[in-house]
Amino acid sequence: MAADLPPPPEIVTSHGLTAEEYGNLLEILGREPNLTELGIFSVMWSEHCSYKSSRKWLRRLPTEAPWVICGPGENAGVIDIGEGLAAVFKMESHNHPSFIEPYQGAATGLGGILRDVFTMGARPVANLNALRFGDPNHPKTRHLVSGVVAGIGDYGNCVGVPTVGGSCDFDESYDGNILVNAMTVGIAAKDRIFYAKATGVGNPVVYVGSKTGRDGIHGATMASAEFDESTEAKRPTVQVGDPFTEKLLIEACLELMAQDAIIGIQDMGAAGLTSSSFEMASKGGVGVELDLDRVPVREEAMTAYEIMLSESQERMLMVLKPGKEDIARRIFEKWELDFAIIGRLTNSGRMVLRHKGETVADLPIDPLADAAPVYDRPTARAQPRPTVEPGDVAPPEDVMECLKALLGTADLCSKRWIWEQYDHMVMADTVARPGGDAAIVRIHGSNRGLALTTDCTPRYCAADAATGASQAVAEAWRNLTAVGARPLAITDNLNFGNPERPEIMGQFADAVEGMRDACLALDFPVVSGNVSFYNETNGKGIAPTPTIGGVGLIDDLARTAALALSGEGQSLVLVGATAGHLGCSAYLKEIEGRGDGAPPPVDLARERRNGDFVRAEITAGRITICHDLSDGGLLVALAEMALAGGIGATLTIPDGAPAAHAWLFGEDQARYLLAADDAEGLVERAKAALVPVAVIGVTGGESLTVTGSGTISLAQLSESHEGWLPAYMGDA
Repeated sequence: MAADLPPPPEIVTSHGLTAEEYGNLLEILGREPNLTELGIFSVMWSEHCSYKSSRKWLRRLPTEAPWVICGPGENAGVIDIGEGLAAVFKMESHNHPSFIEPYQGAATGLGGILRDVFTMGARPVANLNALRFGDPNHPKTRHLVSGVVAGIGDYGNCVGVPTVGGSCDFDESYDGNILVNAMTVGIAAKDRIFYAKATGVGNPVVYVGSKTGRDGIHGATMASAEFDESTEAKRPTVQVGDPFTEKLLIEACLELMAQDAIIGIQDMGAAGLTSSSFEMASKGGVGVELDLDRVPVREEAMTAYEIMLSESQERMLMVLKPGKEDIARRIFEKWELDFAIIGRLTNSGRMVLRHKGETVADLPIDPLADAAPVYDRPTARAQPRPTVEPGDVAPPEDVMECLKALLGTADLCSKRWIWEQYDHMVMADTVARPGGDAAIVRIHGSNRGLALTTDCTPRYCAADAATGASQAVAEAWRNLTAVGARPLAITDNLNFGNPERPEIMGQFADAVEGMRDACLALDFPVVSGNVSFYNETNGKGIAPTPTIGGVGLIDDLARTAALALSGEGQSLVLVGATAGHLGCSAYLKEIEGRGDGAPPPVDLARERRNGDFVRAEITAGRITICHDLSDGGLLVALAEMALAGGIGATLTIPDGAPAAHAWLFGEDQARYLLAADDAEGLVERAKAALVPVAVIGVTGGESLTVTGSGTISLAQLSESHEGWLPAYMGDA
C-alpha cells in the first residue's frame, strides 16, 4: 500500500481503533491518515501506551511524600534515600509476549525495565520478578515455567545485574495468560536525574544502541487485546533481546550522562521510536523532524511504518546539547554501539517524518501524546462473600502431615529451583538473597541498604478486590518491616482482564481504592507502575492480580533481621491478634479443596502499630529473627524459619485460642513471628505500645512439635518443601 493513500476500513479495524476513535483521528487531522500515520495513532492510543481505561482511577493513588523526588509519569519513580543518593525503580509487565514466546518474552521484559531505570541516570543494582503460571497439570505450564525462568536468568546473568527476589504462584486462572512482572531498582545521585523531556529548538535528536529490525511490530497493540485461537500466530510481535548489547548500552549511557551532554532521554520500549519521540516532544512542548533514512536498520527495504513501530530492543532516543554530538559519538562508538543523528527539534508542535526523500507523516504531537481517549467505563461491583468460621472447616486428621502437604504444594513449596538459576550475588552487594521476606542490597561503599520485595495474593483479590489489593500493599510493607527496613514507596503492576467488561472494571476500581487506603495509612506512596489489561483468553480472565513492588531503607546493615532460626532455647513470640481466619486460605484451598469465603480483613491501623513496634525492636538490635505471617499461617511460617536455620521448635497453643487448625493455619493479617532471647522484656515493651503479643514456644531440636498435635522431623518437611518444584520440572 502506498504511504500516501488512506487505509481501507478493514485495515483500520485491524489496528485496534474503534469507529469513534477513528472519527476523532479524522477530526484531529482534518483528513484521512496514510498507513504510517494510522499505525502511529493505533499504538499511541492503544491501552498499553495511553492508559485510556485506567487513567481516571490511577489519579486516586497517593503519589507524594517528602522523600518522593519523582512520581508516576516518567520512566521510573525516584525517591530520596539520603546522603545525596536516590533510588530509582519501576515494575512492568511482559505477559502476552511471555505466553507466546516464554524465553524471549521474559528476557525482553527484563531488558525493558532495566532501560526504564538507567535512562533516568541510575545504575541498576537489583532485579526482582513476580510470576504467575497456570495449573501445574495444564499441558503448557511446565514449558512456560522453563522458558520464562531461563529467559529471566540468562538475560539478567549476562547483563550483570543480580536478581535478588520475587514470587511465583500457580492457578488455573492463568492457564491461557501467564503473568511475567519484572522490577528493577537502581541508584543515582539525586541531583543527576535525567528526564524524558525534549527542549531547545534546533537541538539534535539522536538514536543510539542496536539497529532496528522488524521484530516487535504491533507489540503494544497485541498487549492491548485478549488472546484467542490465533495467539500462536502473534509470535512475530515478540521482541528478541541481546543482554550483552544491553550491558554496553548501560555503560555508554551512564558515561555520557557524566559529560553534561544530555537534555532529554527516553528508551524505545512499547511502540518503539513512535512513543519515545512523541512523549519526549510532548513533555517539552516542541516539534520534531525525523529523517528515517538515517535510522540504523538491520533489514533491507524497511518501510517508514516498520521503522516507527518496531520494538527492537536495546535502543534509546536522546536530545543532546548543541556541540556535544562528537563527544557522544565517540562514547557510543567506543562501546561498539550505533550512533546516528536522525533529526532535530522544531517549534512546530508537529511530528514530521521523511523517508526516501518524501514526507511520509505530518502529525500534531499533543493530540497523540496527551489527548488519547480517556474512558469512564461501566463498573459492576461484586457482592461481598460470607466469612468462613473455623467451625465451618473440618480439622485435619494429622496436623503435622497437613503441614507437610502444604509445604509441598505448588504455591508454598521452595522456589529454590527458580532462584538458583539467577545470579543473585553479582556486583557483590547482595546482603540477603532470595528466600526471605525481603531481599537486601547494600548501597555500594556504605553500611546502608535497600530492602526489596514483590507481593500479591490473587485468591484474596478474586474474592474481594479492594481487600485483596489493600492486603498486597500491607504485606509488601510487612515484608520490608520484617527485615528491619523503613518502607518508603511502592511500584505496582496491575494485571486484570478485559476492561470493557463491567465486572473486570469493577475489580480494577475496587483494587485501586484498596491500594489507596493502604498507601495512605502506611505512608507508602506509589511512585511508578504499569497497568496490564486484556489478560484473558476466549473471554476467561485471570484472577485480578495487583502486584506490589516495595522498597525500604535500612540505615545500618548491622541491625537487620532474617527468618532463619539461629539458636537453641530462644522464645517464639507471636506479634498480632489471631482470630483463625480460614476464608481464602491456603489451608482451605490445598487441604479442603475449597476457595470460598471472604479474605482476611485488613486493619491498617493495626498493621501500622504492630509493624512499627517490630521494626523498632529490630533497629534497636533486640531482635534478629523475624518472619511475617501470610500464606499458610503460623505453622507454615514457623516451618519456613526452622528449615531455613536447620533448627526445630516446640509450639504450644495458648489457652483461649480459636480451634487448633484455625490458630495454626489461619491467615489473619498484621502478624509476625519473632525469636527472642529476652521474651519478658519484649512482652513488656509490646504492652506499653498496645501491641498484642504471646509467647507460644521455644526453639531447639531437629523436629517441629505442636504440643498435643504431634511431631515431624525437619528432614521430612525439607523433603516435601524442597522436592516439589525440581520433581515437577524433571530435575529431581
